[in-house]
Amino acid sequence: MGSHDIIAWLVIGAIAGWLAGKLVKGSGFGLLVDIIVGIVGAFLGGWLSGVLGISLGAGWIASIITATIGAVILLFVVRLFKRA
Repeated sequence: MGSHDIIAWLVIGAIAGWLAGKLVKGSGFGLLVDIIVGIVGAFLGGWLSGVLGISLGAGWIASIITATIGAVILLFVVRLFKRA
């Protein structure tokens, strides 16, 4: 994994985390937490799309969409547990 790959993960994670924060009631959580939520969401979204057999294609846009969907699911689950 090269430094370009890590930078790409951080950029996609930041965008996906920020979008997820905007889509799930409330705003973003700050850059660092947005990146973490986005990266974890990317893993979750990638895993779910593989399990469900869904492919959004390749490239930056598909990666951001997949990561955002995973991050939204992650935030929804976290907020469910936070309320309880």
